[in-house]
Amino acid sequence: MAGHSKWANIKHRKARADAQKGKIFTKLAREITVAAREGGGDITSNFRLRLAVQKAREANLPSENITRAIQRGLGEIEGVEFEQITYEGYGPGGIAVLIEIMTDNRNRTAPEIRHIFSRRGGSMGESGCVAWMFKRKGYFTLDKEKALLPEDDLMMIALENGAEDFKEEDGNYIIISPPEQFESIREAFLEKKIEFSSAEVTMVPENTILLEDPEEAAKALRLLEALEEHDDVQNVYANFDIPDEIMQSLET
Repeated sequence: MAGHSKWANIKHRKARADAQKGKIFTKLAREITVAAREGGGDITSNFRLRLAVQKAREANLPSENITRAIQRGLGEIEGVEFEQITYEGYGPGGIAVLIEIMTDNRNRTAPEIRHIFSRRGGSMGESGCVAWMFKRKGYFTLDKEKALLPEDDLMMIALENGAEDFKEEDGNYIIISPPEQFESIREAFLEKKIEFSSAEVTMVPENTILLEDPEEAAKALRLLEALEEHDDVQNVYANFDIPDEIMQSLET
């Protein structure tokens, strides 16, 4: 399993300010609504809903918003019907980009996403052109300084609970697992009072492209940031990595 794209870590470091919180809350509520509509409102039996509610709580989405989103998904209160779509394309340096969309009007959303690609050095592709490069996985990041246990013990806990990979990267321990083992790994670490810096079910690239040209790296980041800003975009995944020295120069 190749390393996860740095885009995941970049997104965490570039968490939106309070002014953007409303947009984040909207996307979280939308995911809860669709998860409830597809799998029912019982979080014990609906894995997707359970993850969506957990993510919403971690982002401090008010409990009444969570309840309303579930009710909307179950049809108990009126709401907009959202359609799930995956768009795919290529960015600067030939990177693969996978976008998860929830929209109430695909005829509006598709040309807007295509326009973002074309304005920022990318191109929207046909369905299936890059999806095969990604696999859905549980992905955990643990700060080495907050690990509490020796590396061998941490690795053993992870592997005993279904992890596929355990490695050190940029001062963190990274754990990758099948989606089905996500909760068992998370709970096993919580029992040891160990909290992850991030824990999510996400799309992990099979291989990554190293962007060693600063201008190309900056263009790739601008493309992905523009896509994430779109109201209908739930998640953006890409298969690139950026050398630390270039990343530091872009952040200054």
